[in-house]
Order: sequence, then structure tokens, then C-alpha cells
Amino acid sequence: MGYRNKTYVIFDGDKDMWAYGFMLGWNKNEHMEFSFYNAHDLRPMEGTASEGYVKSVLRQRLQNTKQAIVIVGDSTRYLYRFVRWEIETCIAMGIPIVVVNLNDSKTMDTNLCPPILRGTCTIHVPFRAKAIQFALDDFCDGFANYKAQGLIDLYLKPHVYTSLGL
Repeated sequence: MGYRNKTYVIFDGDKDMWAYGFMLGWNKNEHMEFSFYNAHDLRPMEGTASEGYVKSVLRQRLQNTKQAIVIVGDSTRYLYRFVRWEIETCIAMGIPIVVVNLNDSKTMDTNLCPPILRGTCTIHVPFRAKAIQFALDDFCDGFANYKAQGLIDLYLKPHVYTSLGL
């Protein structure tokens, strides 16, 4: 497998595209040091491409993925065709996942979090640029260690938010 260098972003393309747009802006304006794979740029082929073909393209992108972000909005937990498949694939491939809560919850929101993510070695943060960047840097770099320790449903401690000015 080649060098993994991208951050794969999973989200509800119909309802939460705005959040992805904000993240792209943060990437430019706040100098966040990661680049994104947006599965939703496959839209031009949606009408003609089979589900199997789209998933094969997404799997290729995941093979070049260092880490993943799952943006959790009001309906994310109900999306199975691609969102659940993308999450399952990330888990199976051992890709660290940062769960980003659009409702600003600093821990796992059991009402909104997709069930497949519950009880996994993931970290849950609010939709704040500094919190996301910290989680990508700290959690993703230490993922193998956290997973080996059996740690699940992680979140940042209050002193981390204070140090980030949040």
C-alpha cells in the first residue's frame, strides 16, 4: 500500500455539505495542515455509475487515507448505503476516526452517533477547527497505542479545550 497522506471526510452530502465547506475554509484560512478527500466530488457520475463502481473508487481513496473524519449531524446515523459502508471500511482498514459533532457536543452523543461507531477506538469532538486539528494530530498519531490499550469512545479533557482557547 502506498503512502497515506489524506484525511477522508464522511458526511451527509445532502444536509451537512455546509460543514464540509467550512472545513475547507478552515484549511485555507486557519492553516490546518491536512488535505481532504471528499467522496461527494463523485457527483457527476452518480446518475450513471453503479453502487459497486462508486464503492470501488471510494475504496481506492481510502487506501491513500491517513485518517478519517465523520461529521455527525441530525441524520448521519440513518445513512447506510455509503456513510455506514465508509465507516465500516475505515474500521476494517484500521484508519483512525475523528467523530465531529455538529451540535458541539464534546463527547459521544448517543442520540446522534451512528451505532457502528459506538464502542470503537474513536475520538469525539465538537465542530471547532482547533479541536478537530488537535484530535487529528494527537489521537491519530497515537491511534495504534490507544487501540492496543482497548480505549474506546474517547474525548478531549477540559484542560485541552482551555489550552486551545475553547
